[in-house]
Amino acid sequence: MKRTSALAAGAIVAALGTATATSMVAAANGAARPCGIACRGDIRHLPAPLKNRLILLDHRPSTFGPMTAFSEAPKPSNLFQYYLLDTKHFQPDVFTTTIKGINDGVAPTATGPNHDLPTLGAVRVVVEPKPGLPTDPNDPGAFIDMFTDISGLFVINNESGWYEGWLIHDVTVPDVAAPRSDGHATFGTITAADAAALAKMGSGNNMPGAIFTVDGNAPHFPSASDHWPDQVSNTVPVQLSLGAYNATQQSDLHSYWEFNQYTDWTPPTYELPFTGGLPGTFKKGQIGALSSLVPGSGPSGVTNTPQAAGDNPNNPRDPDRLLDTSLKDPDRPMKPNPKHKETRLRFIPSGLANEVLLDAYLRLASFEPHVHSLKQRIFDGYAAEVARVDENGNGILDAIEVDLEDTSDGGQSNDRLFLPATAFNRIAVTREINDGMLSPRFAPSQRAWVLSGNITRVPQGAIASIPQDGDNR
Repeated sequence: MKRTSALAAGAIVAALGTATATSMVAAANGAARPCGIACRGDIRHLPAPLKNRLILLDHRPSTFGPMTAFSEAPKPSNLFQYYLLDTKHFQPDVFTTTIKGINDGVAPTATGPNHDLPTLGAVRVVVEPKPGLPTDPNDPGAFIDMFTDISGLFVINNESGWYEGWLIHDVTVPDVAAPRSDGHATFGTITAADAAALAKMGSGNNMPGAIFTVDGNAPHFPSASDHWPDQVSNTVPVQLSLGAYNATQQSDLHSYWEFNQYTDWTPPTYELPFTGGLPGTFKKGQIGALSSLVPGSGPSGVTNTPQAAGDNPNNPRDPDRLLDTSLKDPDRPMKPNPKHKETRLRFIPSGLANEVLLDAYLRLASFEPHVHSLKQRIFDGYAAEVARVDENGNGILDAIEVDLEDTSDGGQSNDRLFLPATAFNRIAVTREINDGMLSPRFAPSQRAWVLSGNITRVPQGAIASIPQDGDNR
């Protein structure tokens, strides 16, 4: 089939059901042909909107088609949510749009390759039904695979930047509960006094169960009509990295990422005042004014030396050193040695990051009621919440201290420290820069976004893999 015919057929897929679109692809070739990617075992059972998006991506110019999802267990993986990505639902920026007087007359830097086709993507989220592990995606102990396919991001051909995917959880107002003995709210709750203060904000949106908004009005998610900094989203995001991306020759991009207790960690919240994405911080020149390169609990907490906690060339950092080995591992049987686990982590578990933001934004009565600087509240909340879990007092949370099957802070289950995959209601892809920070560029704003999408839940699930990965770690 000629490329032009493929492109036309791909466009049809976006508007028609899969069966009709498949027959028209065959018709474009003048003869019957197999249904191609639509019949692939990891795709044919998917919901129609997701399947149609993947067919569309497959019929565009590409180096590789949408990734094949291989099972990592004897039974197929189960799709429980997905995200469809585009460039339409946030303020146009220099990465996605030609803006007269700013970036006209120069080559595009991110979107619009292949004759300016719209930049589109899809993210499949599946749970691995591994024996002995949870299969409920709401359980933070479940092992989950994420497959990202994007069409239309330019190759980055220098070392000053890359793309990065971000899962986003919008902080919600928790239930009211009795406080701790010191008056501070218990984990994952607010006090009655906090709730009363929140109820007075704006139109009264901030009731338990609602997505929290900084002005107390109905949630305003990012949209194309936004304008920084006077018309922006009013929610508070927890952002978790899906890893760095880069495109292939035909501007298609494919990424596989695993979501589990070892990756469900977010950047240190105390970086937020130094990304330029909080209103007023860019204007004050605060970008990069603080670095998290040497891990610790931030400006209000423990400061460590590079020699003790920095990267060590004789014993370098390795994220895989969070996982336990096993003598039963068919690929590499090995007795576990907890002493060799990584202990110099700059990240914190996502549920604890959410807790810091509850302190800073929602616990107006129970946490430092006389401190009104958001920056200081973030610093103090980070130090306080890390200290509750940090057993050795070094300001760093390691894999053993937050082990999912253990407890902390007076015997509470460490399950609470991790948000499940189902809690992340949005996704964004950003154009990043090598600034030494772990937080998204210009976080928490949209100023570096190139793609975004909202969650679509699949309550009944769908078969989403084919047998079987050769390395089932």
